Amino acid sequence: MGKKTKAFVYQLISFAILFIAVRYLVGAFTTLKGLWVPLIAFVVGTVLAPKFQAVRTKDGEKLFMKWIFLKGIRELK
Repeated sequence: MGKKTKAFVYQLISFAILFIAVRYLVGAFTTLKGLWVPLIAFVVGTVLAPKFQAVRTKDGEKLFMKWIFLKGIRELK
């Protein structure tokens, strides 16, 4: 599996976990109904999910992650 594919899969999994968790929490603990529940879960998931990116460097392709809760950019192995 290539680094770009890994970045996409990691991004998708992290967003999906946050989306499902927030959707459940908003549905269970608020009185919101209809389209508002998934809309809020989408926005929160998009903002809070870590961002993954594959970058081609002189040493080859590397995978990096940036997250709102971590300072700076981290290289993944």
